[in-house]
Amino acid sequence: MTVLTKFELEELLEELEEYKGKHTELISVYISEGYDVNSVQRQLEAEKSTSKNIKSTSTRKNVTEALEKIVRHLKTLKKTPENGLALFCGNVSLVDGQQDLQLWDIEPPMPLKTRLYRCDKEFVLEPLKTMLEVDEVFGLLVMDRKEATIGLLEGKRIEVLQKMTSGVPSKVRAGGQSAQRFHRITEGLTKDFYKRIADEMKTIFFEMTKLKGILIGGPIPTKDEFIDGEYLATKLREKFIGKIDIGDSDESGLKELVIKSQDILAGQEIIHEKKVLERFFETLGEKPYLATLKEEDTKKALEYGAVDMLFLSKEIDKKIAKELKKIAGDMGSDFEIISTETEEGEQFKNLGGIGAILRFKV
Repeated sequence: MTVLTKFELEELLEELEEYKGKHTELISVYISEGYDVNSVQRQLEAEKSTSKNIKSTSTRKNVTEALEKIVRHLKTLKKTPENGLALFCGNVSLVDGQQDLQLWDIEPPMPLKTRLYRCDKEFVLEPLKTMLEVDEVFGLLVMDRKEATIGLLEGKRIEVLQKMTSGVPSKVRAGGQSAQRFHRITEGLTKDFYKRIADEMKTIFFEMTKLKGILIGGPIPTKDEFIDGEYLATKLREKFIGKIDIGDSDESGLKELVIKSQDILAGQEIIHEKKVLERFFETLGEKPYLATLKEEDTKKALEYGAVDMLFLSKEIDKKIAKELKKIAGDMGSDFEIISTETEEGEQFKNLGGIGAILRFKV
């Protein structure tokens, strides 16, 4: 089994999405990275016993045989693949009374965090679809003077990476301590805590190539002290894209930080789209021999292996987009899907929604 590329995964998901069961007989199984494949096998053996209670003869037959097919496949595996495993199985025949029992096994391009068994009228594809959205990740920090939580936003998934506590005492002073001395102690401990947070963030994020930005949340004085105090390494300070006023400094605080940062995150995507289209329009205007517009010229350039970057509007026909993306994948060309949420994206759509920047003149 080989790890699928994002392009291959996208193609496969488009195929799987088209299959619809007549009853709840299409089976989806997700095995997260590091989880014991034998445990899943035993669970599905138990599900086979449960499926005997299904009233419909044809549905019972389809579910039982799909489960048997998955179990047989799992028995061939010595361990769960490195990134986890997604399995889809069911009767996908379009003709009543005929059976076309198919099994798909997918090792995704990124570690799978989901464990799932579901029998439904369609395959459960959302956990894999989210991987197609993740080209960049965002670092998250929520903090106050007592604790801090560092996390990662990967597509729509929030992962807690580290929890920390400061040891800073409460405002009640120990007997005999002067207010000034107590203040010095707590300020010293707070600064030490900020340094520990910064060191931990450096360890986690410094070499993270997909890191696009860092968001920081917390009470007004605390997060501002941390940001203004320049505790973060210069490289990470340059990744700082926004601060949000929130009260919680635990996992729920990370979720609140992401929700309240939607405008900032959307802005990042818009900036990226504006930049790539700016490059396209500049090439089209200044070096038109190194750019194409419209389907025919772009397809020809793709087939020659001349395309550096393919641009496709979200609004174009899906079959055309699928065909061009496949050629791009085969030829090692990158591609960008362009929304219509920016003026540039709307302009590109009005020009036909298909174009490319070329490596060489065709």
